[in-house]
Amino acid sequence: MSTHNSKKGYILISTNIQAEFERLREELKPNRVVGFIEDEFKIEHAKAVLAESYISESQTKYIVLGANNFNSVSQNSLLKLLEEPPRNIEYIIISSTKSNLLPTVRSRMPILKGETEHTAQEININLSKIDYAEVFEFLKANERVKKSEAKGLVEALFNRAVKERVTLSVSQLQNFDRAYRLLELNSRPQSVLAMLLMSFAGEKNAN
Repeated sequence: MSTHNSKKGYILISTNIQAEFERLREELKPNRVVGFIEDEFKIEHAKAVLAESYISESQTKYIVLGANNFNSVSQNSLLKLLEEPPRNIEYIIISSTKSNLLPTVRSRMPILKGETEHTAQEININLSKIDYAEVFEFLKANERVKKSEAKGLVEALFNRAVKERVTLSVSQLQNFDRAYRLLELNSRPQSVLAMLLMSFAGEKNAN
């Protein structure tokens, strides 16, 4: 695992966000470490970071922002702060993937790799024979998925298609690409999954 040797802030890519935060608290002692660890980092969390940043410190204080998803509005609101931190303040951002962060955020800080656990999700579904009833059942079972989980399901569906040696049409390939982009734009996960699965059920019906 990469470690950061300087006292400057950085971005850490890791799926073990809470564990990384606990490690940082130990490693950075006796400095004060303040964490904002969320599933989704929203504008209210950015405002809390802003308030904490202007509490004056005589020694370096580390503010850790960790989340599976970072709202683009919250990221934009922190750009100036990340570029010009107040005196004795350093920021560490922990994100499960680099793509969660805006290019403007990534350009402001060095990026390190932490611990990642990438276990491909398995989906027990036959895409070459799927019908509308199975699509409905799948969507019902995943009606409460979050954006990060939906991304995993999209990847799992693609892996399943490859495993089954399904010949993907141009439109189906485009749908997979579109699915990731729609999820980044905070589209409803169920709608994105429905779009993907209906293309397979539609192909089956047409044959």
